[in-house]
Amino acid sequence: MGHPADPRAAIDAIYRRESRRVLATLIRLLGDFDLAEEALHDAFATAVERWPEDGIPANPRAWLISTGRFKSIDRVRRRARFDAKLIEVTERLATNMTPAPERDDEEVEDDRLRLIFTCCHPALAADAQIALTLREVCGLTTEEIARAFLTPAPTVAQRIVRAKNKIRDTRIPYQVPPLSELHERLDAVLQVIYLVFNEGYSASSGTSLTRHDLSAEAIRLGRLLVELLPEAEATGLLALMLLHDARRSARESSDGELRLLEEQDRSLWKREQIDEGRRLVEQSLSSQPVGRYVLQAAIAAVHTEAPNAASTDWRQIVGLYDILLRIEPTPVVELNRAAAVAMADGPPAGLALIDEILARGDLAEYYLAHSARADLCRRLGRRADAIAAYQRALTLTKQEPERRFLMRRLAELGSESNFGT
Repeated sequence: MGHPADPRAAIDAIYRRESRRVLATLIRLLGDFDLAEEALHDAFATAVERWPEDGIPANPRAWLISTGRFKSIDRVRRRARFDAKLIEVTERLATNMTPAPERDDEEVEDDRLRLIFTCCHPALAADAQIALTLREVCGLTTEEIARAFLTPAPTVAQRIVRAKNKIRDTRIPYQVPPLSELHERLDAVLQVIYLVFNEGYSASSGTSLTRHDLSAEAIRLGRLLVELLPEAEATGLLALMLLHDARRSARESSDGELRLLEEQDRSLWKREQIDEGRRLVEQSLSSQPVGRYVLQAAIAAVHTEAPNAASTDWRQIVGLYDILLRIEPTPVVELNRAAAVAMADGPPAGLALIDEILARGDLAEYYLAHSARADLCRRLGRRADAIAAYQRALTLTKQEPERRFLMRRLAELGSESNFGT
């Protein structure tokens, strides 16, 4: 055991690094989400009391899992005195009690992947699968999930509660399903991992542009999934995440300001990660038919091939978006294609497409649609339209670096913004 100079800071760091893994294992051991969450809280509360005196264990994760499990059994035993139905639960937990693991073995490492497949069971509604996984596996708050879904927070909370109850009441097993059942759950699992990555790559709110802990976790889960099920879409998603994450350090300046793709110093892009992503893209493109993650990865790969923004093959990117739009005909894909068209054919062509999307009422609350429109109006010298669109985008974003970027654009156009930072 070690005695750090600042035990509480060390415990906080361990919580950030290990809490979701500990929770996933406790859910497997205890068979109940709520019991596991209480056990996690009890374990860390005990750590705060004991570790400053006893020192931090050599394997904090194993200590927390063991402590949480024993605390949970004690808690259930106390409740069982007043609720006879809990006696069976107590007996089951005590019978299955095993010593704490002394190593970081693969079983503990893979618990989060098991938990994802449990949360993505086909008995659960699709929106509940994703909300539950983001909350329980990755630790996003209900508010963060609501912003990712563009859904009210109370609605997301209800979905999570209903999903937990369904898992408990129907005794959905905590396991990676057999190969014959894997495919039907793969789409939901991929979507969950992608949403986690997106929240890390571009945080939905807060003072930081990125949350590296989330994007790194999504990549780790993506690698586990490819090992388990090396299908084209899983490989494509991993490639997509690697290629985007390779640009992370160039996406903001040293003082935390947002840098657009055309402004980025491409020497800061991680070439080793890009090379791996490209290899995975080539591997996944060899499978037919190609899916949405493979196509998005191919688009990201085209960006990495260009030494600068001006030399990007925008025609190829538009062509890939044409294919993607047939597979996934969504307004967001339309918006991304419109931005590529603006680069290939000029701002008027792209602006016409964005105006068509907004005229339908699609993406009216999506700040990137208004920001993209504002940028094209600015390039065309349509100052009043650009100011109005930037101001609309500013009302919709909750992330401070993005807000500062929009306010700089407004200041460049000579507009006094009334929106605080």
